[in-house]
Amino acid sequence: MTKRIVVYRRLPEDLLAQLKRDFHVDDFGHLEDLDDPTFRAALAEAHGLVGAGQPITPALLDAAPQLEAISSVSVGVDAYPVEELTRRGIQLCNTPDVLTETTADTGFLLIMATARRAVELADFIRRGDWQASLGEMHFGSDVHGKTLGMIGMGRIGAAIARRGALGFGMRILYSNASPKPALEEELGAQRRELDALLGEADFVCVTVPLSAETERLIGAREFALMRPSTIFVNIARGKVVDEAALIEALEAGRIRAAGLDVFEREPLPADSPLPHMANVVALPHIGSATHETRRAMSQRAVDNIRLSLSGERPLSPVNEPATARA
Repeated sequence: MTKRIVVYRRLPEDLLAQLKRDFHVDDFGHLEDLDDPTFRAALAEAHGLVGAGQPITPALLDAAPQLEAISSVSVGVDAYPVEELTRRGIQLCNTPDVLTETTADTGFLLIMATARRAVELADFIRRGDWQASLGEMHFGSDVHGKTLGMIGMGRIGAAIARRGALGFGMRILYSNASPKPALEEELGAQRRELDALLGEADFVCVTVPLSAETERLIGAREFALMRPSTIFVNIARGKVVDEAALIEALEAGRIRAAGLDVFEREPLPADSPLPHMANVVALPHIGSATHETRRAMSQRAVDNIRLSLSGERPLSPVNEPATARA
């Protein structure tokens, strides 16, 4: 029997062709609603799912009784009920490693853009307001030699810290569930409790995964611990931060600026004040959005689903299913 794969995120045509050589593929690459009746009909016969960006619920899993594996075109797995998948014997895979450096580039872009007020001053020129030499009211802040506080020191956090320490001579502090002795030796990084890091760092950068423990990890209390000169950067998930508290801290001058690639609601609602604030650089969740990296992520997802449905271990498993599917 030829196994069936349902794709619910756009994949390059040649990668779809790779899958179609060995599997029956139902392509819903531009799907916006998982309740679409045609998608649900295909799901009933699916052995594999490939996609990202849509919440996979236990109710949806009930509609896919033959499902063996899900290959997410992402690193984050907060859209998936991992424990439930494990209990049902469904393999979940993701795409770590291939987007680490690109996402770290985005994180450091936000550090630089907020510190030097690049977007604000580019708009200043665009409006035709540059009529004379700039004064102190338009000055930014140095990045080199400052203290970078990383909340989360996984692959991406370490890559950002490496850029700061080795490229800009920054002192590195980090808050993480476990110590990172190799990075401490390589970068001179120092581990801190979260509260201490918030009060000491010039730049606070969040890279933790979203979980029950990290949801709203940074709120009014945490912003109050930062200094008025602190620049806050979030490239993790929007829900790691209490967005209303962030807006209040920016408006009140409790922190200097924020660089954001993620938000509580995405796309960002039209009535959000964040993109209109002069001390905010807001990006539309582009952390891994380069041609090269998105291609690599799609290739990893295709390789993962192929291996999983062939009874082999995928390249990047998230869970270890409690039972094996026949």
